[in-house]
Amino acid sequence: MRLVVARCSVDYVGRLTAHLPLAPRLILVKADGSVSVHADDRAYKPLNWMSPPCTLRIEDDGAAGVWTVTNRAGERLVITLAEVLHDSTHELGTDPGLVKDGVEAHLQELLAEQVETLGPGWRLVRREFPTAIGPVDLLCRDSGGATVAVEVKRRGEIDGVEQLTRYLDLLNRDPLLAPVRGILAAQEIKPQARVLAVDRGIECRTLDYDTLRGHDDPTSRLF
Repeated sequence: MRLVVARCSVDYVGRLTAHLPLAPRLILVKADGSVSVHADDRAYKPLNWMSPPCTLRIEDDGAAGVWTVTNRAGERLVITLAEVLHDSTHELGTDPGLVKDGVEAHLQELLAEQVETLGPGWRLVRREFPTAIGPVDLLCRDSGGATVAVEVKRRGEIDGVEQLTRYLDLLNRDPLLAPVRGILAAQEIKPQARVLAVDRGIECRTLDYDTLRGHDDPTSRLF
């Protein structure tokens, strides 16, 4: 990973156009080829970015220069560096991935065994289906044979929606799988996550852990 802190301006040219005026920012260049531009706020969300596959061309002029990032669709992210304040490269190696807690891992296992909980006629293709950025929890086929990627969480939050969005972007590039739709399945789904999921065409499903474990007692219900 390359980390560059620089006074820069940024122009995006594609389906839309966007401009960020000159200001100090952090530029991340990752091993997967992605380039993202960050401010000192907004948590993890970049101001602008280009997802892989893309190419980076650097026109260097001493301490400054112009970076042009281009994807296969011809969209361009042009970063004009006026002053470089920091530039370092770090080898992070292979990431072991997110380690799920016991409940979350068990939810995934139970849902894989009872995939028809998601709908009659559903079948499991594979658990931990591999992608270039990590495994999808469950890859399924619905009753009509369409591909569905399911991300299983104990608590569904915005980061889970973002994670599933990235998986769907990759899966939908595979003609053997596309079109692929997504489901965020969790014991609890936060309202903000639900709004974002619906906006991105992702379905939300609430899971009952006790029912999946077979511990649900119908006689204890009030209705």
